[in-house]
Amino acid sequence: MSGMSRDFTVAAYYFPQYHPDPRNDKWHGKGWTEWDLVKAARPRFPGHRQPIVPAWGYFDEANPEWTAREIDYAADHALDCFIYDWYWYEDGPFLEHGLESGFLKAKNNTRMKFALMWANHDWLNIHPSKFTNKPELMAPGRVSAVAFERLTDHAINEYFPRSNYWRIDNAVYFSIYEMGTFIAGIGGVDAARKAIDGFRARAAKKGFDIHLNGITWGVQVLPSEVKLSNPAQVIELLDITSVGSYCWVHHFDAHSVGFPKSSYQKAFERNAQVWGENLKLFPVPYHPNVSMGWDSSPRTIQSDTFENRGYPWMAMLDGNTPEAFKTALQKAKSFLEGPDVKQRILTINAWNEWTEGSYLLPDTVTGDAYVNAIRDVFGK
Repeated sequence: MSGMSRDFTVAAYYFPQYHPDPRNDKWHGKGWTEWDLVKAARPRFPGHRQPIVPAWGYFDEANPEWTAREIDYAADHALDCFIYDWYWYEDGPFLEHGLESGFLKAKNNTRMKFALMWANHDWLNIHPSKFTNKPELMAPGRVSAVAFERLTDHAINEYFPRSNYWRIDNAVYFSIYEMGTFIAGIGGVDAARKAIDGFRARAAKKGFDIHLNGITWGVQVLPSEVKLSNPAQVIELLDITSVGSYCWVHHFDAHSVGFPKSSYQKAFERNAQVWGENLKLFPVPYHPNVSMGWDSSPRTIQSDTFENRGYPWMAMLDGNTPEAFKTALQKAKSFLEGPDVKQRILTINAWNEWTEGSYLLPDTVTGDAYVNAIRDVFGK
């Protein structure tokens, strides 16, 4: 079914902002990484556990020796794949060295599959965000057909030929985060379909079928100029192979419970509903998501008063214990065993979203508890 040795495939999103990058040098100063926000975080209300301290320290993910350690840790705990948040703007790539210098140069990288989710959102300066929460646009998510061809050619030539690139039914997996941004940037639905057809044709010349995944949130939140209101219609018009979710807060209004503390349990209940809804709504397979947690407060200026002002000034999900996470994984597994599910694929948010409070790597308080939950539920 999925090219893996087990019935299920468990893939974790990997956010590669923990190594120096030339753009960040220009925007934030030489050598800046998002570890600087992790270190600077402070408790914003009584009982708030910040700063989170990574058990492995503030390592450089572009160093293949560190990535090798991540690969072994993930593979030993029943994770099959890292889906890299992969950035490519009109003027080229960003944050690519976590994958290119880290993962692809790690000696043991055949223990894990890897894949790309083109993270084509606007890059805003929320590192950190001010109280006014009107962050500057650093790089627009919308790109031209020329840039799309360039970025997909890079994937076809550099990543797809690798034996450890993730395939589903022999097709290489490529995900798009914001379908609406893609359509709007490229000039409408017809132009988007033409660009996708071109991508498929160029890949086919090199011997690759494309499994094109769309993140449902990016399909449902369409810019006004995209004249489509029916998400299922977008999927059919663009010839998308599957849909999936990136994180729970895309489908759950955290502030419906309270601020600054919302409920992990309520977020789980709503997302379990969403799984069933998406199974019926979309004409293609749906891959559910389990989120480890949520707390985006490290992305706010710590000396400003913490108020509800929209992302990243938002409520955290309280109660995301390893036990609660494990229960969510068990429910997701049961969902994937259902008769109408065509692909037993689960995504997890996230491997290392430290500044959004969603990470599987060990911290100094919870240690291996979260990865142990994955191994307990999905291990061989």
